[in-house]
Amino acid sequence: MQILSFVAENEHSNIRQRQAEGIAAAKAKGVKFGRPPIPLPENFDNVYSAWKRKEITLRQAAAACNMPKGTFYGKAKKYEEYKFQEEAVMINKLIEKIRKTNAPIVVGLDPMLNYIPKHIQEKAFVEFGETLEGAAEAIWQFNKGIVDATYDLIPAVKPQIAMYEQFGIPGLQAYKKTVDYCKSKDLVVIGDIKRGDIGSTSAAYAVGHLGHVQVGSKKYAGFDEDFATVNPYLGSDGVKPFIDVCKEENKGLFILVKTSNPSSGEFQDRLIDGRPLYEWVGEKVAEWGKDHMGKEYSYIGAVVGATYPEMGKVLRKLMPKTFILVPGYGAQGGKGADLVHFFNEDGLGAIVNSSRGIIAAYKQEAYAEFGELNYADASRKAVETMIADIDGALQNR
Repeated sequence: MQILSFVAENEHSNIRQRQAEGIAAAKAKGVKFGRPPIPLPENFDNVYSAWKRKEITLRQAAAACNMPKGTFYGKAKKYEEYKFQEEAVMINKLIEKIRKTNAPIVVGLDPMLNYIPKHIQEKAFVEFGETLEGAAEAIWQFNKGIVDATYDLIPAVKPQIAMYEQFGIPGLQAYKKTVDYCKSKDLVVIGDIKRGDIGSTSAAYAVGHLGHVQVGSKKYAGFDEDFATVNPYLGSDGVKPFIDVCKEENKGLFILVKTSNPSSGEFQDRLIDGRPLYEWVGEKVAEWGKDHMGKEYSYIGAVVGATYPEMGKVLRKLMPKTFILVPGYGAQGGKGADLVHFFNEDGLGAIVNSSRGIIAAYKQEAYAEFGELNYADASRKAVETMIADIDGALQNR
């Protein structure tokens, strides 16, 4: 199994490398993202896929597209380059993975020590002592178990950086290991960092989490998440540096609009010219997104809490091309039936987060039969239950 895991991780690494090479080649030729580089027959994608799977020969593929073999082969190579760069635009990849898994959900990797089974803690403390390093090791092993048990069911994860920062530098190292491991499993990683500042400070946050920092003649990725959450309280000055980095790196944002916590209304519901503040913020997010589109949706998304479904309904109409990250499912009270208005008629437009409802599922009565030793199996079952709940709600709306 370890050999298979190693091979799989290296294959994902190779895919990402080829994507990066495809992007560089496309940019060098002036190719604009999201636009096919050449006109193609309507059946080309299906024929190309069958040929790549070796289900048909090159001659058969060319005949199916009514073109000579050499022409088909040349178009296939250009199409492959286009596909690599299209998949590298992260909102496109997220949507494609949601479609493939039929799971518009994200697992929040927000570990607290009291969530972590005793046998994992004890093993970490034997090796590192009851130290920050020991706590970080326990968190990392806990996360790894959950990812291994669920990665084939889900499109994305969302580690909350504060849960790691509380353990200092060792905690941040566990955060980085978690991000890298999830990406090796081809999961989209949403860094829940909720940064918000202005000017060079905002740019530094954006580079540290989504971009590459210049060190002498070389560039390095810092935390290297695929998306980040951003607090827009400081206005465009705080958001635009993140947008600039996303545009350069083909990544994305989820900007806080209406959050799931009970006191969010103290500011977010305040009326301005007769309308609540969250509506003004939602309109601004949609405006930012218009110029930063993926194939179907903008890579400038929004955060809207599941605990306020009626407000979500309004915001969905204000932001038709904005992908919405929906926290508050499960432990905070949100249910599948509450979430249907966050989605568009195409069944897309939203991704729902559950954190402790999944990662600490073994502590719940519904999954108590799994016990601490099988905590990851309990998490997998909780994911399956959540998928069924949301899918049932969408089917019956």
